Formats: sequence, structure tokens, C-alpha cells
Amino acid sequence: MVENVLITGGAGFIGSHLADALIAQGHRVTIFDNLHPQIHGPEQKAPEYLNKQARLVRGDMREQSLVQEVLTNQTVVFHFAAYTGVGQSMYQIQEYLDVNVQGTAVLLELLSQHKHQVHKVILASSRAVYGEGAYECSECGIVYPEPRSLKHLQAEQWEVHCPACNQPLIPIPTPEEKPANPYSVYAISKQTQEQICQLVGETYHIPTVVLRYFNVYGPRQSLKNPYTGVINTFITRLMNGKAPEVYEDGQESRDFVHVSDVVQACLLAMEKNLANGQTINVGSGEQTSLLQAATVLADLLGGPAPIITGQFRAGDIRHCYADIRRASTLLGYQPRVSFKDGISDLLAALAGQQWEDTSYIPFQELKERGLTA
Repeated sequence: MVENVLITGGAGFIGSHLADALIAQGHRVTIFDNLHPQIHGPEQKAPEYLNKQARLVRGDMREQSLVQEVLTNQTVVFHFAAYTGVGQSMYQIQEYLDVNVQGTAVLLELLSQHKHQVHKVILASSRAVYGEGAYECSECGIVYPEPRSLKHLQAEQWEVHCPACNQPLIPIPTPEEKPANPYSVYAISKQTQEQICQLVGETYHIPTVVLRYFNVYGPRQSLKNPYTGVINTFITRLMNGKAPEVYEDGQESRDFVHVSDVVQACLLAMEKNLANGQTINVGSGEQTSLLQAATVLADLLGGPAPIITGQFRAGDIRHCYADIRRASTLLGYQPRVSFKDGISDLLAALAGQQWEDTSYIPFQELKERGLTA
């Protein structure tokens, strides 16, 4: 069945890859995007990589009349439009909540109050809603710990301990059942998006799927945007002859998932009725330390070895990687791209390009507000 698909925020990193895949399958795609200068540069031009067969409508999710117009005749909505900087959200609080929550509310209110043909909504959410990942204690079993205290971070006590017996905890794959425990305004905004999308979807009988992306990387991720993710921060430093800087002791870990695997999950979520009403992790299911990631990049780019700074950011988690069993069971999802192959793919796409190192900007802004040390 050919679908009319609306991708909000579709001119960005993940949305543009999804647009390519949908068009390749014969679907009709509309992209609604404000071409924000933090991502697309001060000229706010549509990126060259954007598929010419997609219809591009420029606008803001908070502009109800424009959103209503682009919803006309759509049958599937992928809602990607959002601000995504975890640290930045801690001092641009109103903007993050306005764009992420109010923008989502506009979309859902239109779907609840006007006739439409939409039969599925898929929300791009984030592993940030979990806060710390899941852990296991040798004495107490599975533990979902609270954030590390400032006192512990200042004492360089990086690892997480059991709140009951104080034994060191071992990170384990984080399942969707783990209670949400957001540590940032961004994470709170994503949790709110999840809740209102699922509630409105259930109330108005619009099948809705929440996909919780872990740390997505790959070609087209904006190097103009210093808030775009740690992989690109490392790359821009290496491109400028500087060593990548790793916080804490470098052993903090994440789940890095290639954009093509995320697109695979999106397509399956659109197709599979088993996904309706579900919240599903999308990751690689593998744990990679930030020092390991920085070392792989330095080796492939022939740059200086990573520096472990011993600095920290208030609110940073220690470990979180995905339990992907639900994605496998409900969607048939299986990650296909290894971290090393994915990084090689990203660097090949960046070959010959040069970007100014702006990685110092987020750190400086956090430092001025007492949010890092």
C-alpha cells in the first residue's frame, strides 16, 4: 500500500535518511521543517542531500495553520521535529519546552479536532528519558539507580553503587520497563511527548508507536551544531588537529546505533500492527565506552590520542545501552551495522570536508552556569 507520509523535522539527519528509504519503497513524502540555523547554518537553506522527490514545506510546528495544511491527505506521520541538546536544554528551558511539547500539542490537537486520513503516528523519542540505565547488584539483583550526586562526582567516584548495600553495580541492557527518570529539560520534554502521543492516540483510535532512539550517528549529522552528539564532537576536534577530550575517566558508556538501523526500525514500525501502542528501544544492543569510541576515531583519522580530562557535567549518566528484545519480537528488527563499520561509513561521507571546531561552546556555556567542573 502506498502511503502519504509526513515527516516533521524531516530535513535533518535521521528524517532525511528515512525520506530516502520511503521514496525508494514508492511512498509519497512531505517534509515539514523550519531549517533551524543551528543545524542548517545561518542561510537556512535546504540541504543538498535532501531527496528531490520529497515535497518540502518550511514552517514551525507551533504554527497551527501550516501544520494543518501539511496534514492534508497524509496517512502516516513521523514526528521528528524537536530541539535535541541535553546540556543546552538546561538553560534554554522555555524554548525547549515550547518547541518540543507545544509543537507536539499542536499536531495532536489537529488530529483530535479535524477530519484526517492519518492511521499511524510514530514518535522519535530518546533514551534520555531513562536517565541512568539498568544495573545489576550481586546482592540485590536488578537496580534502577538515581543520578550520581555532585559530591560523588567531585570526589571522582564515577561508577554507580547500589543504594541498598553500596556494592558496585554492573550495567545491563536497559529494557523499556525501566521507569523513566529524566535528568534534563530535554529528557522531560521527550517523556512528555511520549505520554501525550500515546494518550491521544489511544483516546482517538490513532495507532501510535514510540521509538526510543539511543545514540544515533552516521552521515548527514550536522557538524555545524556543537550540540549534535559526542561522535561529531570528537570528529570536529580531530579534523582540526586536536585530541578528542573525554570526560570523567573515559569508561562511561553508551549505545551507538547507525542511522540506517534506525531507519530500518522506522519502516518496520510503520508496517507492523504489533507495534501499535508500544514503546520500543532502538539501539545496537552493545555497550561502547566513550574512550573506546574516541580511540577508534583517532585511529581512523590518524589524529592525536584522546585526552581523559577528569572533568564532568552535572546530570550526565554513567552507563545506558539498549535491551532490543522487544524491537526484535514486535518488529523483526536486527541491527546490521557494527560500530567500526558505521564509523568508517560516516568518515567516508565526511572525506574532504573541513569544519570549525565549536566543541568548546557547549562546555563554556555550561561552565558559566556552574553545570560542569
